Amino acid sequence: MIELEGLTKRYGEKVAVNNLSFTVRPGIITGFLGPNGAGKSTTMRMVLGLDRPTSGDVRIDGKHYDQLKDPLTYIGALLEAKAWHGGRSAYNHLLCLAQSNGIPASRVREVLDTVGLTAVARKKTKGFSLGMGQRLGIAGALLGDPRMLMFDEPVNGLDPEGIHWIRNLMKTLAAQGRTVFVSSHLMSEMALTADHLVVIGQGRLLADTSMAEFIAENSRSYVRIRTPQREQLLDALQGAGIKVAEPGAEALEVDGDIAQAVGELAARHQIVLHELSPQRASLEEAFMQLTAESVEYHAHDGQPPGAAPGQQQPGQPPQQPWGSDWKRG
Repeated sequence: MIELEGLTKRYGEKVAVNNLSFTVRPGIITGFLGPNGAGKSTTMRMVLGLDRPTSGDVRIDGKHYDQLKDPLTYIGALLEAKAWHGGRSAYNHLLCLAQSNGIPASRVREVLDTVGLTAVARKKTKGFSLGMGQRLGIAGALLGDPRMLMFDEPVNGLDPEGIHWIRNLMKTLAAQGRTVFVSSHLMSEMALTADHLVVIGQGRLLADTSMAEFIAENSRSYVRIRTPQREQLLDALQGAGIKVAEPGAEALEVDGDIAQAVGELAARHQIVLHELSPQRASLEEAFMQLTAESVEYHAHDGQPPGAAPGQQQPGQPPQQPWGSDWKRG
């Protein structure tokens, strides 16, 4: 278990982490989300004792990181993909870590096999690709067979097979009762992986809840309906007390997860439906909704803030009409 209580980190006038409190529990995958500059990496570094908090506390199974004997057997972490000496082989890199934590050399071969690097175990790491580096970093996190694992952008550089592998690995680790704490900017991947979410913005806690509750509370779910008997359906919905969001639109929309009720209502009134589709919000939509006020860096599509889309500004060259003939570099 990882426990944060009132954790704060200042760099001069900049507050990177602001009074952050939450608990990462065993047996589930906890996703750690936030916009760029939200304080995620700083928080993870403080968990590992790499940065000292300005105030507050963070404990691993009730202890500070520097109080852990053989810390790799308590918590394994991947924070930077290429945190090793490029002149060492993958095997020797892991062997140094193992010897410093009282881990048998046989474990090095085991984790190299787990991450699929056995064939390149004796090659120098300076020639590794980003994906190979990710696998070696994950091997280092697994080396001590720890009860807690912390990953920062674990799928970065991995191919589809590698992404599928690390997703299943994290699920297996959580099913074994381990604590799994993972940060990622890939919302689609986090939606497939995490059970629980901790979301921060500008160093502050914004949400600490289950995946399902987070999406339900921060986004809209609705039912999309198309029918050739539009007026009859509108009358039937009104009679049932179901409000239509935009009655003038080509397709009707009603809020909530009520597709079954709408279908049964249409059947009772002998109304033909050409479409009846639940539209459930994605994690990305919910995340964007919650963190809209916490984004530190805003892009403006090449226009100054406040400019209307397509509006040419004085002194600017005419905008290029990008179309099908545009050759991308």
